Amino acid sequence: MEKIKRKSTKPLQINPLKLSQPMGATLAFLGIDNCMPLMHGGQGCASFTKVYYTRHFSEPIAIQTTAVTDVTAILDGGDFSIIESIKNIRKKISPSLIGLFTTGLPETKGDDIRGISAKINCPLVYVNTPDYEGGLESGWALACKAIMQQLVQATEEVDDNKVVILPHVSLQPIEVEKIKDFIAGFGFNVFAVPDLSTSLDGHLGEKQASLSHGGITIEELNDLGNAGLVISIGDSMFPSAEELQKKNLYMRHFHFSHLNGLIATDKLVAKLLSETGFDHPPLQVERWRKRLQDAMLDTHFSLGQTRILVAAEPDQLVGICESLYEAGGKVSVAIATVNSPQLKKIKAEQVLVGDLEDAEAMADKYDLFIGNFHCEALAHQQHKGLVTRGFPNWEQVGNQLKNDILYEGGAYFLFECANAATVHREHAQAS
Repeated sequence: MEKIKRKSTKPLQINPLKLSQPMGATLAFLGIDNCMPLMHGGQGCASFTKVYYTRHFSEPIAIQTTAVTDVTAILDGGDFSIIESIKNIRKKISPSLIGLFTTGLPETKGDDIRGISAKINCPLVYVNTPDYEGGLESGWALACKAIMQQLVQATEEVDDNKVVILPHVSLQPIEVEKIKDFIAGFGFNVFAVPDLSTSLDGHLGEKQASLSHGGITIEELNDLGNAGLVISIGDSMFPSAEELQKKNLYMRHFHFSHLNGLIATDKLVAKLLSETGFDHPPLQVERWRKRLQDAMLDTHFSLGQTRILVAAEPDQLVGICESLYEAGGKVSVAIATVNSPQLKKIKAEQVLVGDLEDAEAMADKYDLFIGNFHCEALAHQQHKGLVTRGFPNWEQVGNQLKNDILYEGGAYFLFECANAATVHREHAQAS
C-alpha cells in the first residue's frame, strides 16, 4: 500500500471519526463573546451538536436552530424560518452577534443565506457549511474566514505591537491561552480568533448563561485590521489569514503547520525574536525548552519500541506525529478524518484518510492508539494502549485544560504517551 492514501475506496464509513462542518462552525462562534450560533437546519442537528459539546466540555452550550423540516424546506425559501428564529432569539436575549450557518438540507435546496442576511437588521455573520463536504476542521476555518470578511474593518494604520493568532479547531482552550501568553511574553498585545481560551476554558461563572461568555469581543474583531502581525496555526487557517491581510496591505503574516514539539516551537521563538530584536527569549521559555529536551531523552526508550496509530483531524494529526517523531516514536499508521495538504507532511509509515474500521483492520501494525473517545472500545477490544485526544472525549473531565503544544505541553504529552506505552507493554508481558 502507498504511504499516502488520499481517498478511501469504501462506499461509506463504517465506524467514522469525521465530524461535520456545522459542528466546527458552532465551536468557532462560541469563541466570540456574547454570540449566539444559529444553525439553519433540522432541530435534531442542533440538538446533537449541543449535547455533543456539552458532554465534551462539561459546560452548557448555547446554540439555536431554525428547525427546518422536510415540509418547510419545500415551501419556504429559508427567509421565513431564519427571520422568525432571529426574532424569537432577540425577544429573550440580546446577543452581540448571531452566527448563521447552514447544514446539508438547506444547502441542497439552495437557500440564499447571503441574501437573507442582507434583510436582517442586527449584527450577523453568515457562512455556508454543508455537512456533506469537509468536516469539523473546515467548518471552523470557513466560519473564521467569514468573520474576517464580514466583521473586520479595513484600515491602513498599523500597530506593530498587536498580534492576531488564528488557531485551528483542535487546539483546546488552554492551548490557545498558552500560545497567547507565550507570544505576550515577548511584549506583544495578542488576540485570538476564535478565542475559546476565555469562553470554554471551564471557568466557574456567576450563573449559567444563555449566551457564550468570554472570547473575543465584537469591538476587538472590528479593530483587528490594524494588527501588525497575524500568525496562523494549521494549514486549514491559511485562507483566514489571507482574508485578514486584505483588510490591511501592511500586515505581516507568519504561518505554522502546527506548534507541537521542539522544532516548531523553536521556529516560533526565532520569528518572535526577529520581530522584537531581543537577544534571547524570556527565561521561563528557555527553562521549558530544556525541560522538553530532557523529556525527549527520558521518553525515547519507551516510545522508540512502541508502534503507534494516531487518528485525528489533519492539523492535529501532523502535530502529534511530529512531536512523537522528534522523540524517536514510531508512528506506523496515521488516519486523517478528511483529505488535506497536511497529509504530505506527516511523519508516519502509512497515512490514509479513513475511519475506525481501517484501524481495526490494521490492528497488527500498532501497540498504542492515540485518538478520540470513540477509539476506546476498539483499543480495549484489540488490547491496545490508549491516549485520548481530539473530539469527543466523554470519558474524562478536564479536556479543555489538556496542553500538548509549545515546549511545556510537548513535555507533558511525551510523558503521557510514554507512560501509556509502558503500562501497555507490562500488561502484554504479564498476559
